[in-house]
Amino acid sequence: MPRRRRLRKVVAPPEFKGYKPYGTNGGTEGPIELLYEEYEAIKLADYDLMNHKEASELMGISRPTFARIYESARRKIAQAFVETKEIITVFGNCWMDKSWFVCDHCQAQFTIPKTLGEEFCPLCTSLNIKLLDNQK
Repeated sequence: MPRRRRLRKVVAPPEFKGYKPYGTNGGTEGPIELLYEEYEAIKLADYDLMNHKEASELMGISRPTFARIYESARRKIAQAFVETKEIITVFGNCWMDKSWFVCDHCQAQFTIPKTLGEEFCPLCTSLNIKLLDNQK
C-alpha cells in the first residue's frame, strides 16, 4: 500500500481560471489541468526567485517532491504552448494558507479578516459567496 500523500501548502489561489491560446483553432483533446500546487511551485521558483529548498519549506514538502511538482508544471505549460491547448487551474492535493472565498456574482477571490464579522464580496458587495475548497 503506498504512502498517503502529504497536502501541499498554497499561500493564495491563482488569480485566473485559465489561459487560452489565440490566433489558432485551439488544441485537441481538451485542456491541460495545472494543479494549484504546480502553480505555486512555478510562482515561488520563477516569479519569487526562491531556490528549491526555500520553496519546499514554505510549501511544507521535501525538496525532491518540490522538484517533481515544479518539473510537472513546466512540462504541462510546455505541452500547452506547443500543442496550442488551453490551460485551466484545478485544486489538486493542497491546503490553503487562509480561508479563501469566491463570489458567485463577480467571481472575485478574497479572504475575510477575522476582525470583520460579515461575509460579503468586497468588490460587488454580494452576499452570495462560498468557501473556495477542493470541491471547486
